[in-house]
Amino acid sequence: VQLQASGGGLVQAGGSLRLSCAASGRTFSTYVMGWFRQAPGKEREFVAAISWSGGSTYYLDSVKGRFTISRDNAKNTVYLQMNSLKPEDTAVYYCAASPRRWGPVIQVVPTTFYNYWGQGTQVTVSS
Repeated sequence: VQLQASGGGLVQAGGSLRLSCAASGRTFSTYVMGWFRQAPGKEREFVAAISWSGGSTYYLDSVKGRFTISRDNAKNTVYLQMNSLKPEDTAVYYCAASPRRWGPVIQVVPTTFYNYWGQGTQVTVSS
């Protein structure tokens, strides 16, 4: 599976962005998909994940109510809608894919759950 993230950019605090992650391969619909972010000098951090069907999602507490993860299996694409952006959301955002089954949500948080990673897209939120 190859992943291509896009949609990042510079936005003012309170603004919105929608990230997209296009995946190659016919098995996309069977993968758990996740979004992570990494700010300078910090470790990569879990942001959100979605099950293969889209029926289950899980979010980092600090983005709940502001970010929404979704997927379109017909288009092999996963999205991250980010609203009410804050300067602390500034980071490089990565999408990731896992062939593992969706189970207890805590399992989808570690980076080790995911086998495939996109190249990252920069999101910068100015105050």
